[in-house]
Amino acid sequence: MSNAILVLNAGSSSMKFALYDADTLEPLTRGNVRGIGGETGLDVSGPDGAIFGAPRSLSHHADHQAAIAWILKRIREEPGLSLRAAGHRVVHGGPRFTAPVLVDDAILAQLAALTPLAPAHQPHNLAALRAVAQAWPGLPQVACFDTAFHRTQPRLAQLLPLPRSFADEGVLRYGFHGLSYQHIAETLPDLIGRRCEGRVIVAHLGHGASLCAMRERRSVATTMGFTALDGLMMGTRSGAIDPGLVLYLIQERGMAPAAVAELLNKQSGLLGVSGLSDDVRVLTESGDACAEEALELFAYRAVREAGSLMAALGGLDVLVFTAGIGEHAPGVRAAIASALAWAGIDFDGERNRHNAQRISRDGSAVDVLVIPANEELPIARAVQNLL
Repeated sequence: MSNAILVLNAGSSSMKFALYDADTLEPLTRGNVRGIGGETGLDVSGPDGAIFGAPRSLSHHADHQAAIAWILKRIREEPGLSLRAAGHRVVHGGPRFTAPVLVDDAILAQLAALTPLAPAHQPHNLAALRAVAQAWPGLPQVACFDTAFHRTQPRLAQLLPLPRSFADEGVLRYGFHGLSYQHIAETLPDLIGRRCEGRVIVAHLGHGASLCAMRERRSVATTMGFTALDGLMMGTRSGAIDPGLVLYLIQERGMAPAAVAELLNKQSGLLGVSGLSDDVRVLTESGDACAEEALELFAYRAVREAGSLMAALGGLDVLVFTAGIGEHAPGVRAAIASALAWAGIDFDGERNRHNAQRISRDGSAVDVLVIPANEELPIARAVQNLL
């Protein structure tokens, strides 16, 4: 009988899942239901991948609820597997939740109240919590927050230039992708030793994208703010835009707030600029001029934001690429790293083309690394610690 910790990580278009040995935290299975809401696919890895790999009964057009139900059903059907607890990525913890927490009905209600701050993610995160509670009544569940990692930032980095009463009510720059950044912070010492305590920028580039500046492996500044719509250009999200443009769309173009939200969250970014796709692989291979411009704008925005984070850090010692685009799009990495040569990056195009872990040349003043994202392991570790 294997005692296991289940980790569920619900994204806006994916449902990542993992099983870890409850005692050793050795991975049993990791997987991803991708393309939710469209052409759903399944990727599974790990020694016990067969738990999820067969039979392939997942619908090709599954939504989040169907994906969660399918995952839980497959676990229930697996002989010799006993769940000890479940851990969940919850995107927004607000001002109160700054560390992992055991979830009860009262906590769940407080997290639901934060849904307007992360409408594309929070409902899916909470649906996973409710689904596990229904399938395994009494099973301990732990919520781990994407916003928590950034609570080490100085107050000035968290403040918005609004009347003080807004900050008193919790209207602050929160930052996101914290679990991804936590994993990088925990991984770096084994890769570069004491250099990891210096000035580090991590580029989490996926369907959602952000940068985080770290000093002593703690968040100093980040590109996302009050919501996950701020900062970098993303797959379908605009990132930072002039707030006056939002007023213009409502007041002059007559757009309803809901339509503006749809525009900025689901019709912009790589998809909007290219008019073709939000998938970097599709854009890279298309040969389309608009697709090329979209990729150039994506890199340009990342370079500009990296410059602002260098100002907050006082320089740069290490640049890390992670997440789907960061790990698998050498063209995007090359565009960003080459544009930052002035900061001391001696970029190695050959290493980059082969997706090496280190893509800077030996002796570069700035180390440039590619590290696979793993938001699930910090969650499993938090569950184990709380239990």
